[in-house]
Amino acid sequence: MGSVELLPVGRRVAYWRVRRKLSQQVFADQLGKSKSWVDKVERGVRRLDKLSTLQEIARVLRVDTAALVGRDASSVQATGPVEGVDRIRAALSRYEIPWGEPAGGPVVTVDRMLRDVGYAWTTFQYARYPQVVDLVPELLTNAQRTHAEAPRVEAYRIVASLSLKLGDAGLAWLAVDRAMLAAADDRELVSAAAVQLGQVLRALGRVREARSVLLGAAYRITPPVIDDAAPAALSLCGALLIQAALAAAQDGKEAAAGELIDEAAGMAEQVGDGCDHHRTGFGPTAVDLARAAAAVEVGDARAAIAWHDKAIARPGWRWLPAEHRAAHLLDVARAHLHAGDASNAARMLSEVERTAPAEITSRPVARRILAEVVRDPRAPTTIAKLAATLGVG
Repeated sequence: MGSVELLPVGRRVAYWRVRRKLSQQVFADQLGKSKSWVDKVERGVRRLDKLSTLQEIARVLRVDTAALVGRDASSVQATGPVEGVDRIRAALSRYEIPWGEPAGGPVVTVDRMLRDVGYAWTTFQYARYPQVVDLVPELLTNAQRTHAEAPRVEAYRIVASLSLKLGDAGLAWLAVDRAMLAAADDRELVSAAAVQLGQVLRALGRVREARSVLLGAAYRITPPVIDDAAPAALSLCGALLIQAALAAAQDGKEAAAGELIDEAAGMAEQVGDGCDHHRTGFGPTAVDLARAAAAVEVGDARAAIAWHDKAIARPGWRWLPAEHRAAHLLDVARAHLHAGDASNAARMLSEVERTAPAEITSRPVARRILAEVVRDPRAPTTIAKLAATLGVG
């Protein structure tokens, strides 16, 4: 085992698969993945940077996760200290029914809820996650004290998005489940909440369920005549198609992902850049970012970087929220790592820090990427200092 521990993660997966007498196809079937996905993992073309995926592989191979990650275990599980998450969980666990005067306090007016939800979304989109953590408990309490469905759904969507950023998919699932229930029979609200539901399922590695949910929601609200459709409806439908495409890419279905993004691209051209209907940031630039993210998922680093270069040349790049831009830059950092280019990965991380510092300090995935970059002897000194400051490495 001593020599096995020195192997890259993908080769360790191959070692244990062979030890368990599993072919690549059988192994892929048990994981719910494609054979090409397994092959790319084992050859190191596709990186395993999600703890949930590593845990599922370890379960199928009947080994401890540590046997797969070895000396990388500390970086895979690295998380940033974010205070207040327990208060969010406690607030989300309370149930109050807004009939007249609930036991916990008076009914909250619709105007106040809309104002508070708008402020929380704006704070989130500026990537000020610690501040959003502070806002959320009261927002959740008030969400249960209002008769209005729309702001209640939006409050739960914010919590789901925030929880995903902080690496707590279980908490995000609870929040998005509340959102779906609050949406009741309103097709628009259900579809808006389905964006976060798809993201949660993807984070949990349940990519086939994610794709099914997202496509069902998208096609339920697809306007009968695209050319006459309202930009808000097209934005929501397009955002759902993009999330479905990313789920397909995670599942190794590259062609299906491309087709779905192409479908979203037609809608994006009608919407244009600079809009943020349903907090999606949907438009032609967002579609290019999605193409880059899908390319990262299927292990095509060159395509991901090319789409990134195209996207940031658009005027719409500057109009996207800081959170959206920073999240994309993390994807591009992953692409450079896939290509063995630690220097450019470090450059992307530096850009993330300038754009949205909390994207680095609060997101576990960012800290894992940072840990991998600083292990490379070619990493610049500035990134080494950032890693040392955050205790990553």
